[in-house]
Amino acid sequence: MGGLRTAGAVALVVILIAAYMSYFIVDERKKALVLRFGEINRIVEAPGLYFKLPIADNVVQIEDRKVIWETPDYIVQVVDGRRYKVDTITVARIADAQKFRQTVSADLTRARMRIETRLDSALRQTYGRRSFDAALSKDRVVMMQEIRDQVRAEAATLGIEIVDVRIRRTDLLDEVLDDTYNRMASERKAEAADLRSKGEATKTRMIAEADRTYTERIAQARKQSEIIRGEGDAERNKVFAQAFQQDPEFFSFYRSLQAYATSLAGKGTTMVLNPDSEFFKHFGAGESKSTAPAPVQ
Repeated sequence: MGGLRTAGAVALVVILIAAYMSYFIVDERKKALVLRFGEINRIVEAPGLYFKLPIADNVVQIEDRKVIWETPDYIVQVVDGRRYKVDTITVARIADAQKFRQTVSADLTRARMRIETRLDSALRQTYGRRSFDAALSKDRVVMMQEIRDQVRAEAATLGIEIVDVRIRRTDLLDEVLDDTYNRMASERKAEAADLRSKGEATKTRMIAEADRTYTERIAQARKQSEIIRGEGDAERNKVFAQAFQQDPEFFSFYRSLQAYATSLAGKGTTMVLNPDSEFFKHFGAGESKSTAPAPVQ
């Protein structure tokens, strides 16, 4: 009787163990591969409670959500020889669980290593055809699409879909950064020197133009003044001529007075002339019989 109870207890335990090993649960974040003696028997993609053969079947859980891989400090070189660091973010998901199992044994770490190797190559190829400025311009979006398309081909062979590849950061290496700063400083200094030289040339040209304008206007003013003075002198001579014609004796007397005022204007002026000189004709000096010269103060 005791033996029957023992056998029954053992049978119950075996049944419970078999029942425990006969079911598995798949939640909404996973897929399940049911392997029978190491070969894929079926793929379970919907969440729920499922059954399997104890011992013969083995269940491998596979991530069904999108995974994000951050890969910092890729060293790449552009067409002008400068090198810089690139940080990327890759968004992927397992699209073909069977192929994922067959190629990388459903190991996400191995799959990531292979994809990152292809990503490194894609970065070098894409950036190697462009200048550094292109990575900082609107061409950056096109470059990310090119990199994504190249990585997708490799990931598809692993049963993985590459949703997107983004370039998060692009920095020059420290030594290249110093060279770039020095080059930019030299370019700015050269540009400043060029602007200063252009400014000096403009200044010189403006001064020359101002001097020329000043000279031209002075010459024009002098010309105009000489014309006006000539016209005035002509008018004066015309008036004098008319006056001379009307009273020649008075005109002679007037001109003699002007000559006296001009000749004797200075202080201490001494003139030695013959008394009967024409210069003193209006003073009656010509009637004197003396021939001795008379000093005039």
